[in-house]
Amino acid sequence: MNTSVSILTEIPETLHESLQGYLDTHPDWDHDRVFSAALSLFLLQNGKNNTPEALDSCRVAARVYLETLFQSNT
Repeated sequence: MNTSVSILTEIPETLHESLQGYLDTHPDWDHDRVFSAALSLFLLQNGKNNTPEALDSCRVAARVYLETLFQSNT
């Protein structure tokens, strides 16, 4: 994950409150880390195309997911 892109999005207030509650109790996580993990997992679970490009994209999503999940902020 060398390059980052900023994304501005709106989410339901109740989801934001739930996210904030999680972040308050898990200081190693931040908004960016949660969204990277969630988006990459979504792409992994919903990638259905077996073209070479889709398989490459799946590998990238898997790498991002695992790096995000296991990164250490210490």
